[in-house]
Amino acid sequence: MDNLAKVNENNVDEAKEARQNIQEEVIEVLRTCYDPEIPLNIYDLGLIYNVDVSPEGFVRIDMTLTSPNCPSIESLPLEVEEKVRQIDGVTGVDVRLVWDPPFHIGMMSDEAKLALGLL
Repeated sequence: MDNLAKVNENNVDEAKEARQNIQEEVIEVLRTCYDPEIPLNIYDLGLIYNVDVSPEGFVRIDMTLTSPNCPSIESLPLEVEEKVRQIDGVTGVDVRLVWDPPFHIGMMSDEAKLALGLL
């Protein structure tokens, strides 16, 4: 392998590691956002369906709420966007509110189920 190929391989590995670090930080931040009606963070509650970080640091989050009638329909996605935008390396954020599949208790982490007395 020539030197240029090694440099390119190292750059790819570093970029992949940077994206993974951003994704881990995003998850940490999501665990600081709480559903106002249920005293659990939205990540463990199962409201986050997808977190994708582009090579450029753009973060796309697909999330849902416990119900389309949830009173935090406007505030919670905005809170997520504002908090994620603060992470070093994040160049932009797109939070998409999705309803398919609909939220159900099976999406919750075991820790969340335990906290709510469901286990």
